[in-house]
Amino acid sequence: MSLLIKNARILDPEGKCSGDLDIRIDDGTIAEIGSGLSGDEVIDAAGLTVCPGLVDIHVHFREPGQESKEDIASGSRAAARGGFTTVVTMANTQPRIDNAGMVEFVNRRARETGCIRIRPAACATKGMLGEELTEMAELKELGVVAVTDDGQDIASSAVMRRVLEYAAMVDLPYMAHCEDEALAKGGAMNEGFTATRLGIPGIPKAAEEIRIDRNIRLAEVADAHIHIQHVTTAGGIEIVRQAKKRGAKVTCEVCPHHFALTDAAVETFNSNAKMNPPLREQHDIEGIIEGIQDGTVDCISTDHAPHTPTEKGVEFEFAPFGILGLETALALTITELVKPGHITLERAIQLLTTEAARICKFDCGTLRVGGPADLTIFDPAEEWTVSDDSFASKSRNSPFIGTTLTGRVRHTICGGEIVYTA
Repeated sequence: MSLLIKNARILDPEGKCSGDLDIRIDDGTIAEIGSGLSGDEVIDAAGLTVCPGLVDIHVHFREPGQESKEDIASGSRAAARGGFTTVVTMANTQPRIDNAGMVEFVNRRARETGCIRIRPAACATKGMLGEELTEMAELKELGVVAVTDDGQDIASSAVMRRVLEYAAMVDLPYMAHCEDEALAKGGAMNEGFTATRLGIPGIPKAAEEIRIDRNIRLAEVADAHIHIQHVTTAGGIEIVRQAKKRGAKVTCEVCPHHFALTDAAVETFNSNAKMNPPLREQHDIEGIIEGIQDGTVDCISTDHAPHTPTEKGVEFEFAPFGILGLETALALTITELVKPGHITLERAIQLLTTEAARICKFDCGTLRVGGPADLTIFDPAEEWTVSDDSFASKSRNSPFIGTTLTGRVRHTICGGEIVYTA
């Protein structure tokens, strides 16, 4: 059975087949792109936009160990609802993904329960203790696409250098959560005027920026590819910008919540606005947007971090860090970046597909005959309001509940299969 997508505006980030065309899918691949095509099953996408399936290289699906928050099955459904067909899962589960057996577990659960392509990252150090390196070469053979101790930084510069040297040797990117934990200790939101007024301990921007600079410089020594996760400050963007000018093998990501909200969102003590790194200030949003515009920022990722209502329903300082991201990412990008004219829709899709795929060397993120039939069909102009009963995720910890956004996913196709329809 072939699947035909008709009458759509095709948006290919590489610009090879953009325009009003049809797409025919056979056996999980794109068989033909052109006009007047026919197929067995038809999706009439008149008025909609078709782009490659979105790619998110930074998600937390919580399995194994914290399935009450999210598991691979529910996480993949949330991804599909958000238009994502490929994600990279982080390794800070319980237990950690730091050995061959745990990687094989994630791969097996992804095959059994996932509806999209799930690619695992593994820990860089055993137990994420920042001491002994994992067997990166063996883990790569099992399908690991990156190493990271995401959730915390590696305190020892000597250990970080060895991690980067080993990662470079086996050709894996190191994904760096940049945080000086001694500086950030006890903090619950951005250090600044709002934190002082609310009486909430703050996390200084320097805690992030110092480690961005250190980690990049160690990567330069090791000649390694380092990927800086969730940059939140204008200063951090500038550090990455200057490192790229020096020729460092550095890429970086930003998250939608960090360019959509400032720390003013905490004023109601809404724990759904608590994440690490925290929401910053308007000046930092402007710095992030400038970094997106000039190419310093390589991709948009979500840092999808589900928590149960019970965990989040406590005093702000005691609530866990993290918010949902997969199901609102495309709409937030359109609402906050495209509609105000900061970037084009084409550039937004590039940040969510081709550029993200490039970082982990994925064979996806573009539309081409013979390529994987991973597609997102969306209405870039449709307005919708985020509600707490609409999430496919098990959790509901989003600060955007009640917010009206522009841009809605209508269909997600992965490997030629329709995995989500609005």
